Amino acid sequence: FFFFFSEGIEQKTKKIWLSLLVNLKPGAEQKVVFITARVHPGETPSSFVCQGIIDFLVSQHPVAKVLRDHLVFKIAPMLNPDGVYLGNYRYGFGDLKRHGFQTSPLKCLEFYIDIHAHSTMMNGFMYGNIFEEEERFQRQAIFPKLLCQNAEDFSFSSTSFNRDAVKAGTGRRFLGGLLDDTSYCYTLEVSFYSYIVGGATSTVPYTEEACILLKSSLPLPLRYT
Repeated sequence: FFFFFSEGIEQKTKKIWLSLLVNLKPGAEQKVVFITARVHPGETPSSFVCQGIIDFLVSQHPVAKVLRDHLVFKIAPMLNPDGVYLGNYRYGFGDLKRHGFQTSPLKCLEFYIDIHAHSTMMNGFMYGNIFEEEERFQRQAIFPKLLCQNAEDFSFSSTSFNRDAVKAGTGRRFLGGLLDDTSYCYTLEVSFYSYIVGGATSTVPYTEEACILLKSSLPLPLRYT
């Protein structure tokens, strides 16, 4: 397989780097999984989550090999490098949240996962979209259910699906309205603090190592796609 970085959109001071993982056979259908992190610079745990995902995907784990053979992974570990470098959530009125981009066709995009960190809730959980078609909505719930079975810190009970107007500008909502009904878009949240396993009452802190280790479970449900 190939693993390399290519330069993407240049912002004010830094460039957005894109990781590409692919091992498809010639002529194979290119189903794309697009993963982003750190659109909010202060959400440092999302970087460790993203690192755990990348570490797993480039490993020799049998599931990782299957995923590389059947899917193309495009990963932007730091979507807002200016904010991270300068230490600000926003550096001006033309940043990622307030600047309109020209859209281009996104062919064969199967999954979009935008990684964030949450300041009040515990565990890992997801936000998904609500659709008029019941079948599409039910299909969308399968991935977080499978993730809950593979990661002890992930909570399906905290996962929710919405279309609130206040979230209309998020990547999940925007791409969910742009792509066709075979694509799935999620926001993955991980607590800044800790998680609770099963019916336990004590909490387990999210250390850097815990984020990296536990979120290596994220790609596992993709083997069912």
